[in-house]
Amino acid sequence: MAKVTMLNMTGAEAGTIELNDEIFGIEPNQNAVHAVVKNYLANQRQGTQSAKTRAEVRGGGRKPFRQKGTGRHRQGSTTDPSQVGGGVVFAPKPRSYRYTLPKKLRRLAMKSALSSKVEEKEIIVLDELKFDAPKTKEMVKVLENIKAGKKALIVMAEKDENVIRSAANIPGVRTELVSTMNVYEIINHPSFIVTKDAINKIEEVYS
Repeated sequence: MAKVTMLNMTGAEAGTIELNDEIFGIEPNQNAVHAVVKNYLANQRQGTQSAKTRAEVRGGGRKPFRQKGTGRHRQGSTTDPSQVGGGVVFAPKPRSYRYTLPKKLRRLAMKSALSSKVEEKEIIVLDELKFDAPKTKEMVKVLENIKAGKKALIVMAEKDENVIRSAANIPGVRTELVSTMNVYEIINHPSFIVTKDAINKIEEVYS
């Protein structure tokens, strides 16, 4: 099992923690990660785009100009897609872009994302992360102490409003629960900050 040094909120070492190789030590499968990220982004799409076909645009009742003698190409309707103000060929219409992937593929992608964080030394494990009250300055100080990057994902085992609200106004910093974290957010944030309790919960969920 891989060993990672734990830090406290001051940035000092607070012991080590062993990570389950079945979750944090596999060979990352880039194809699985790509498939899940693509699925995540597709599911975020609103699908509200819409344009009018030639049957829906206004006009087109009479022939716009005579058939011959104008020097222009023959035309029978102003709604034709080749005309200014005409309809759109294969016009996009509102639709859902959602689709699902197999559970095994999603689990493989999650394990691959977590393993890549360990492999690239982008994981920061905290013994605990607690605040007496929501304080953005305190969160900024903690991030500086642990040398986190400008883009950081903080993963907690349980919901803590003080932590969430302390990080809410810091650009590039996002908080997630183990139950809501996703592959896209993990790979999109160079600094992966996770508490000891969250590590235990991740191993319970994905082992």
